[in-house]
Amino acid sequence: MSTPTPERPAATASRAPSGPSVPSDAPSDGTATDPSADHLGRGLRTRHLTMMGLGSAIGAGLFLGSGVGIATAGPAVLVSYAIAGVVVILVMRMLAEMASARPASGSFSVYAEEALGPWAGFLLGWLYWFMLVMVLGAEITGAAQIVTGWYPDVPQWGVALAVVVVFAVINLWGVRQFGELEFWFAFVKVAAIVGFLVVGVLLVLGLLPGTEPVGTSNLLGHGGFAPEGWSGIAAGLLVVVFAFGGIEIVTIAAAEAREPRTAVARATRSIVWRILVFYLGSVAIMVLVLPWDSPLLAESPFVAVLDLAGLQGAARLMEVVVVVALLSAFNANVYGTSRMAYSLAGRGDGPRALRRVSRRDVPWVSVLVSVFFALVAVGLNWLLPEALLGILLNAVGAALLVVWVLVAVSQLRLRRRIEEQARASGEPMTLRMWGYPWLTWAVLVGLAALAVLMLTDDAARAQLVSTAGLVLVILAVYAATRGVQARRAAGAVPGQDG
Repeated sequence: MSTPTPERPAATASRAPSGPSVPSDAPSDGTATDPSADHLGRGLRTRHLTMMGLGSAIGAGLFLGSGVGIATAGPAVLVSYAIAGVVVILVMRMLAEMASARPASGSFSVYAEEALGPWAGFLLGWLYWFMLVMVLGAEITGAAQIVTGWYPDVPQWGVALAVVVVFAVINLWGVRQFGELEFWFAFVKVAAIVGFLVVGVLLVLGLLPGTEPVGTSNLLGHGGFAPEGWSGIAAGLLVVVFAFGGIEIVTIAAAEAREPRTAVARATRSIVWRILVFYLGSVAIMVLVLPWDSPLLAESPFVAVLDLAGLQGAARLMEVVVVVALLSAFNANVYGTSRMAYSLAGRGDGPRALRRVSRRDVPWVSVLVSVFFALVAVGLNWLLPEALLGILLNAVGAALLVVWVLVAVSQLRLRRRIEEQARASGEPMTLRMWGYPWLTWAVLVGLAALAVLMLTDDAARAQLVSTAGLVLVILAVYAATRGVQARRAAGAVPGQDG
């Protein structure tokens, strides 16, 4: 059975697919277009998807945000990482179940639309787009800050501008070339983290020259394991949630994979466990070898550990790796924002211009829109060079919680349809969510408890309120656009009542 291609426009398209059919990103206005001028390529392989997921998740959240999390919660930030890690593994399993059965460039936005209605697809798509735009600013700011540390005479905004231009060209080049470059970017990061873990374990055990076993004095001293209590863990969760964000880009990229159904299943199985080991292992080493309130951890946690190990050369190399990691995440997030915008436009939820595709099968208008907002981040680098990174790191955590909730609800609603589709086609489901439906319900209860826990912390509560406001704004825009479309439709059909 051939894999459906949801992105190709059809002569007629319904607003919400019915039955077990594959969701479509095609335009919903019934306009016939030339398919060859309006579709995506199929150049990504499983190894590209795997490394893309690793690359988008291993960025500022780990290399810079981990220090912020430790300063917020102390060693108990490990609890924050463990909770978020388990949740993200389960959410990714749900998402991969849907994506392996119904690959679409809009991914969870398309699934939410089919499961809950057009309003949910609109909300989830634009909320995620806004979140990734904020992430773009965080990644580019982090990289620019490090580079200007090497070359103080170079302005931070100048570095950011150069990065934006380079990665605009990369994303316009072609999906296969993008995937190959992102593969090697991510490979450098993974190799560096593995090396860091090896050095860290040797340091903890006192097996490096001039070192002794560190014991638990840093882990349990300086106020104890949880010096800030539950409120610190709750506040740390915001940083942690941001850190794990990005893995879901695999399901967006699945629509451009050569064998999307099997590729997304294989990639997801290998990504989630590696991410959890990398994050928990790295942070555990940090809080074991240095006091949690050390300013060195807040500034550059990886470099601080390597300096303590007496590997100054490796520490400088790690700074280069951090820059590569941030640039790789920036590259992947430009891809993610452009494909989500492309999908939204195809379903009538965005300007049709975002649907335009180049000769290389790249949605070039959507890419340039993402680049434009990256340029806005460059301007903010010029206006707020010191404060911008902290603002952006705290701006997206609660938004990701909304995404996860709607993913879980969509999986609950679509599971039976996907099973019916599998039986009708004679092909078994490539991947299934564990313990359906009870484990999905448990995740929803856990996310609700997480939101309640965040309400006990001033900073976390402010983020929840701001996210709720953003959701209301997006829903208001949805209502307004639907009202305009209804009036246009009524005006186009004169002589009909009601």
